[in-house]
Amino acid sequence: MARENYHSRASRCRRFSGACNRFTGRCIPVFLVFILTLAGTSPSADANFRVCNQTLDVVNVAIGLYDVDDWETSGWWIVGPNQCSNVVEDSLTSRYIYVYARDVFNGSMLAGDTSMCVAPGEFRIRGRQDCLIRGHIAAEFEEVDTRRSERWTFFITTHDS
Repeated sequence: MARENYHSRASRCRRFSGACNRFTGRCIPVFLVFILTLAGTSPSADANFRVCNQTLDVVNVAIGLYDVDDWETSGWWIVGPNQCSNVVEDSLTSRYIYVYARDVFNGSMLAGDTSMCVAPGEFRIRGRQDCLIRGHIAAEFEEVDTRRSERWTFFITTHDS
């Protein structure tokens, strides 16, 4: 009787173990595909210029850069406290990128001295001259030297103004 009990438990262990092996055998490839997919779609994997907000304020960010034959500004990216946002997804073609950041009360967050155009809502503006005449707002952007790097992260740390 003791012998039957032993075999009976052993066969139950084999059945359980076999089920686990079949289950694990199917799940390992799926798990690996899932992990590889996550690794390939990391939020910063394709970002060539990121802005990170290391303040306690929500920050609205606009960028300016020289594109083909003229200056272009665009915005707004909303970057929460201790968060980052990918603002340029394409390859960096300019050594210099200009950043303007303001808090929710429209206070400037950076001490820039390069005048470019912005607008109250989402915008993409060609040219940096005569902002007011063209119905835009002039703002002082901070120059960021990317040193011709493929990727760059700019950190907003404090109110500079």
